[in-house]
Amino acid sequence: MVLMKFCLVLQSNKPEHAWNAFRLGIVALKGSHQVEIFLMNEGSELETIPDSKDFDISAKVSEFKELKGEIHACGSCLKVRGKNESNVCPVSTMSDLLKMVESSDKVLVF
Repeated sequence: MVLMKFCLVLQSNKPEHAWNAFRLGIVALKGSHQVEIFLMNEGSELETIPDSKDFDISAKVSEFKELKGEIHACGSCLKVRGKNESNVCPVSTMSDLLKMVESSDKVLVF
């Protein structure tokens, strides 16, 4: 099996989109792949997406991080929303996203 590096871009604050992005990331990490998630647009609101009976987002984020998955949030997207930082990950830039894309084997957008 060829190990891959994935860049997942989460640009939605819809619970099901976030849940599925992290589920895929978790499965990939368990398969020994590398995974980075970049939060942009509404996706930068990840920490405010409420858990529900169907979508345990906070649990998925915790599991993803425990498996050594990396999460980055767009600083400009946070700023537009009146936030200076993210409680779940470091603040990043478009240059950081470009580096992630350039170094990844696959880029998926949710």
